[in-house]
Amino acid sequence: MTEETKSRRDFLGTGAVLLAAAGAQGPHGMDVEKACLADARRSGATGDGRTLDSPAINKTIEALAAGGGGTLCLPAGTYLCFSIQLRSNVALWLMQGATILAADSPEEGSRKGYDLAESNTPWESYQDFGHNHWHNSLIWGEGLENVSILGPGLIWGRGLSRGWGVGPKAESPGVGNKAIALKNCRNVLLRDFGILQGGHFGILATGVDNLTIDNLVIDTNRDGMDIDCCRNVHVSNCTVNSPWDDGICLKSSYALGYARSTERVTIGNCVVSGDFEEGSVLDGSFRHFGTESKVPRTGRIKFGTESNGGFRNITIANCVFDGCQGFALESVDGALLEDVSITNITMRDLFNPPFFLRLGARMRGPEGAAVGTIRRVAISNVVCSNARSSISSIVSGIPGHPIEDIRFSDILIEHRGGGTQEDASRRLQEAEKEYPEPNMFGHTPSHGFFLRHARGIEMNNVKVQALKDDIRPAFVLEGVRDAEFVEVRAPHAEGRPTYLLRDVGEFSLHRCRPVGDVEIGEAREKTW
Repeated sequence: MTEETKSRRDFLGTGAVLLAAAGAQGPHGMDVEKACLADARRSGATGDGRTLDSPAINKTIEALAAGGGGTLCLPAGTYLCFSIQLRSNVALWLMQGATILAADSPEEGSRKGYDLAESNTPWESYQDFGHNHWHNSLIWGEGLENVSILGPGLIWGRGLSRGWGVGPKAESPGVGNKAIALKNCRNVLLRDFGILQGGHFGILATGVDNLTIDNLVIDTNRDGMDIDCCRNVHVSNCTVNSPWDDGICLKSSYALGYARSTERVTIGNCVVSGDFEEGSVLDGSFRHFGTESKVPRTGRIKFGTESNGGFRNITIANCVFDGCQGFALESVDGALLEDVSITNITMRDLFNPPFFLRLGARMRGPEGAAVGTIRRVAISNVVCSNARSSISSIVSGIPGHPIEDIRFSDILIEHRGGGTQEDASRRLQEAEKEYPEPNMFGHTPSHGFFLRHARGIEMNNVKVQALKDDIRPAFVLEGVRDAEFVEVRAPHAEGRPTYLLRDVGEFSLHRCRPVGDVEIGEAREKTW
């Protein structure tokens, strides 16, 4: 045995021996006597919240990796850190009471700070700054395999940039803007910890395959988690409160230098919200923002906006939306979005419509890409109450590029109503190249669904309720082919239509109240 190897074993072994003597158990009952486990305190970290501990933590991770792998244990304490660089075959274990605290970003010109943002030339113009860089993060890894971050401790990104608004500018050298960033990794496990104030992204995973995210509580000031160009992903049992941006967001950007799809994804048993003050979900107080607070209350599950590669073979089930926006499924940069199942969802107090499906032609990416597609999406067993927006659910393609084969079944939507004749008379712009958001068209002329440039639409057992009278039709269809409505119910004001059709073909209603059965081959403009 060389002196270097003996020294490394002694260095790593001290913490393991002490923990084992105390009968310590690792994550999920792991026996520390059977694992290569290093105690960060015994490896030079202080955990006092004042001393910079990232050099000691990084040194220990390097030693573990050099020895073939193991687990770095952070006992109770507050570990002030700049960038922590992960390594293959190494787990980071935050014990109960342990907090990794993001140090304040340095003053301009300082040599200290987070790792510098690496270059992503020539792809940087195709996505925003946050999606182009990974090293300028509190915890990051690139080109790794077999990596874990385990709880039940906390990652607090207090010193991170949000990317806009008050605080340090994300583009400045030495500034960090993500809590966890991973690029081109495989076999990654993130489990059981919390994230408070995660910066621009609590988690940014780009090109990560075999990714499991389980039992996290993320209470943050921008995006909760972005899963970009990843395959074989499982997100489960997570709570994400993200009032200022998206909660769980699937993307397929061009950040890797080529179009790579996000596919084989399951999202289950998760709660997303946007109406709770930052930190109040983690501490259990669940304080709502006041009605006067100018907070977007986003907090939703979304596909896009970055959408170069595609989204395929994805299921979302058993999730709760509370005081946030609804689903957004978007392809605007050439992505193929197909084979998606969404089921068993409850929604309350939405600030935007429950469903927004948008196929557009922003085409932020290399020249020559074709407009994408959205097809084969099934949405079922959804209950939505007290939707606050004057915007209805939207399914909208663009001329020559319809959204195809969309099925809504067993849906109940309750909204506040109050739409006016002026709203009902509106004709919405195409806005083909605009950034996709439900409010991009303004108030919709419908109060239930606005369907445009679509083919193969099915609605079965769908009910729309308005808490106040609404002058608008419940359903407006424009440029739609092959639409079948079965057992669909919606209110209508006296003397006002429930359905408005413009340039619609192969349309049928069966057992739909208050309208009788209808079969139409072609309708230039018609109402019921």
